[in-house]
Amino acid sequence: MIKYNQEHSPEECSKMIVPVRDALEILNGKWKLPIILSVSFGTKRFKQISKEINGITDKMLSKELKDLELNQLIKRTVLDTFPPTVEYSITEHGKSLEKLIEELRNWGTEHRRKIIGK
Repeated sequence: MIKYNQEHSPEECSKMIVPVRDALEILNGKWKLPIILSVSFGTKRFKQISKEINGITDKMLSKELKDLELNQLIKRTVLDTFPPTVEYSITEHGKSLEKLIEELRNWGTEHRRKIIGK
Protein backbone atom coordinates (compact mmCIF):
# COMPACT_ATOMS: atom_id res chain seq x y z
CA MET A 1 0.00 0.00 0.00
CA ILE A 2 1.23 3.48 -0.82
CA LYS A 3 1.79 5.70 2.17
CA TYR A 4 1.14 9.27 1.13
CA ASN A 5 3.02 12.22 2.61
CA GLN A 6 5.97 10.00 3.35
CA GLU A 7 9.48 10.42 1.94
CA HIS A 8 10.42 7.96 -0.81
CA SER A 9 13.69 7.60 -2.68
CA PRO A 10 13.63 8.24 -6.43
CA GLU A 11 14.08 4.47 -6.96
CA GLU A 12 11.07 3.66 -4.75
CA CYS A 13 9.03 6.25 -6.58
CA SER A 14 9.98 4.76 -9.97
CA LYS A 15 9.09 1.27 -8.75
CA MET A 16 5.61 2.59 -7.94
CA ILE A 17 5.18 4.60 -11.14
CA VAL A 18 6.28 2.01 -13.73
CA PRO A 19 3.55 -0.61 -13.09
CA VAL A 20 0.87 2.11 -12.89
CA ARG A 21 2.06 3.50 -16.22
CA ASP A 22 1.98 -0.03 -17.70
CA ALA A 23 -1.61 -0.53 -16.54
CA LEU A 24 -2.71 2.86 -17.86
CA GLU A 25 -1.07 2.17 -21.21
CA ILE A 26 -3.05 -1.06 -21.61
CA LEU A 27 -6.35 0.44 -20.40
CA ASN A 28 -5.91 3.90 -21.95
CA GLY A 29 -8.67 5.76 -23.72
CA LYS A 30 -12.34 6.03 -23.04
CA TRP A 31 -13.44 2.78 -24.68
CA LYS A 32 -11.41 -0.11 -23.27
CA LEU A 33 -13.00 -0.28 -19.82
CA PRO A 34 -16.56 0.00 -21.20
CA ILE A 35 -15.77 -2.84 -23.63
CA ILE A 36 -14.38 -4.96 -20.81
CA LEU A 37 -17.50 -4.22 -18.77
CA SER A 38 -19.74 -5.16 -21.67
CA VAL A 39 -18.19 -8.59 -22.21
CA SER A 40 -17.89 -9.21 -18.47
CA PHE A 41 -21.70 -9.50 -18.42
CA GLY A 42 -21.55 -12.37 -20.90
CA THR A 43 -20.31 -13.41 -24.31
CA LYS A 44 -21.28 -10.89 -26.97
CA ARG A 45 -21.14 -10.42 -30.70
CA PHE A 46 -19.64 -7.28 -32.25
CA LYS A 47 -22.97 -5.53 -32.86
CA GLN A 48 -24.18 -6.27 -29.33
CA ILE A 49 -21.11 -4.56 -27.88
CA SER A 50 -21.51 -1.68 -30.33
CA LYS A 51 -25.13 -1.11 -29.25
CA GLU A 52 -24.26 -1.21 -25.54
CA ILE A 53 -21.46 1.35 -25.80
CA ASN A 54 -23.01 4.63 -26.85
CA GLY A 55 -20.88 6.70 -29.23
CA ILE A 56 -18.23 4.17 -30.26
CA THR A 57 -17.67 3.73 -33.99
CA ASP A 58 -17.30 0.28 -35.55
CA LYS A 59 -13.75 1.15 -36.59
CA MET A 60 -12.79 2.15 -33.03
CA LEU A 61 -14.53 -0.88 -31.53
CA SER A 62 -12.64 -3.16 -33.90
CA LYS A 63 -9.31 -1.53 -33.00
CA GLU A 64 -9.97 -1.67 -29.25
CA LEU A 65 -11.13 -5.30 -29.38
CA LYS A 66 -7.87 -6.24 -31.14
CA ASP A 67 -5.83 -4.40 -28.48
CA LEU A 68 -7.74 -6.07 -25.65
CA GLU A 69 -7.32 -9.48 -27.28
CA LEU A 70 -3.58 -8.85 -27.75
CA ASN A 71 -3.33 -8.09 -24.02
CA GLN A 72 -5.31 -11.26 -23.21
CA LEU A 73 -8.14 -9.38 -21.52
CA ILE A 74 -10.80 -10.63 -23.91
CA LYS A 75 -11.08 -13.73 -26.10
CA ARG A 76 -12.26 -13.72 -29.71
CA THR A 77 -13.96 -16.93 -30.84
CA VAL A 78 -14.90 -17.62 -34.46
CA LEU A 79 -17.75 -20.10 -34.69
CA ASP A 80 -18.02 -22.52 -37.61
CA THR A 81 -21.20 -21.10 -39.10
CA PHE A 82 -22.10 -19.54 -42.41
CA PRO A 83 -21.46 -16.71 -42.42
CA PRO A 84 -18.87 -17.06 -39.65
CA THR A 85 -20.02 -15.81 -36.24
CA VAL A 86 -17.52 -14.02 -34.02
CA GLU A 87 -18.04 -13.78 -30.27
CA TYR A 88 -16.10 -11.94 -27.59
CA SER A 89 -15.80 -12.93 -23.95
CA ILE A 90 -13.81 -11.92 -20.90
CA THR A 91 -10.72 -13.99 -20.06
CA GLU A 92 -9.57 -15.01 -16.60
CA HIS A 93 -6.90 -12.32 -16.90
CA GLY A 94 -9.63 -9.80 -17.80
CA LYS A 95 -11.63 -10.88 -14.76
CA SER A 96 -8.67 -9.84 -12.61
CA LEU A 97 -9.71 -6.21 -13.33
CA GLU A 98 -13.02 -6.67 -11.46
CA LYS A 99 -11.83 -5.08 -8.18
CA LEU A 100 -10.13 -2.23 -10.02
CA ILE A 101 -13.25 -1.47 -12.05
CA GLU A 102 -15.41 -1.60 -8.92
CA GLU A 103 -13.07 0.84 -7.16
CA LEU A 104 -13.11 3.17 -10.18
CA ARG A 105 -16.92 3.03 -10.22
CA ASN A 106 -17.07 3.85 -6.51
CA TRP A 107 -14.57 6.69 -6.88
CA GLY A 108 -16.42 8.05 -9.92
CA THR A 109 -19.72 7.99 -8.05
CA GLU A 110 -18.23 9.86 -5.08
CA HIS A 111 -16.40 12.31 -7.34
CA ARG A 112 -19.61 13.09 -9.24
CA ARG A 113 -21.41 13.70 -5.93
CA LYS A 114 -18.64 15.96 -4.70
CA ILE A 115 -18.31 18.00 -7.90
CA ILE A 116 -21.87 18.28 -9.16
CA GLY A 117 -23.90 17.13 -6.19
CA LYS A 118 -25.54 14.11 -7.91
